[in-house]
Amino acid sequence: MSTIITFIVLFLIFNWIFKSYQRFQRQFYTQGQFQSTALTYEAVAHSELGVFVALIAKVAKADGRIHELEAELIGNIFNDISKAFGESHKEKVRELLKEIFKREKEIIRNVDTLAARLQALTRGDRQKRLMMLTFLINLAYIDGELSHAEENLIIKIAAFLEISGSEVEGIMQRFASMFKANASQSSINDAYALLGADREDDLNVIKKKYRTLVKKYHPDIMKAKGASEEYIKDATKKVQEINTAYEMIKKERG
Repeated sequence: MSTIITFIVLFLIFNWIFKSYQRFQRQFYTQGQFQSTALTYEAVAHSELGVFVALIAKVAKADGRIHELEAELIGNIFNDISKAFGESHKEKVRELLKEIFKREKEIIRNVDTLAARLQALTRGDRQKRLMMLTFLINLAYIDGELSHAEENLIIKIAAFLEISGSEVEGIMQRFASMFKANASQSSINDAYALLGADREDDLNVIKKKYRTLVKKYHPDIMKAKGASEEYIKDATKKVQEINTAYEMIKKERG
């Protein structure tokens, strides 16, 4: 149950992030804007959106692995970006973007070059760079936390994009607060689920369910029934989880 709730929370965050990206797309580039770009690996890789995809690859791989939700979000990004090159070319561009991503996620020493190139390509449009950086932070947070490697990489990219440290910190704090709030909500939902209770239940009803579960899993009762040591160990852990859940609910209700 805990895994399911966590996945739902992450899915909702993922959905919100993707919608933010779509707003970014509508604001900063339109379908057909890059139709004159030659459809070769080099041309697309050196275009504004190609460089952006390369930096996405760096952030996605910064913590050593690409999370499942990151992969799904990136796939949707490829679909959207490819449309900017025209309907008739989108499939070929998507394959080129995938190749750019595949190559760049394995290269670790060219972040400075890429960030400087993006700065040059978007010169005079600071708002676009800020939105691109915000999306990279979105991507870094999608697995629920920001690693030191991801944070250091984003700070480096921001410096090349001429975005101040205070602005970066503000964006990160916004996402940190959002994930903290969601994690807290997920925990209290887990507590109710563990006790088999609903939020609408009276506390006395929840107390009865709590006591029933404690009685069911209490180690002494398990011993009296002749349970194995391994089963008793699991039951002890279960009782601890039940106690924690009950205390969490009581605290929430004051």
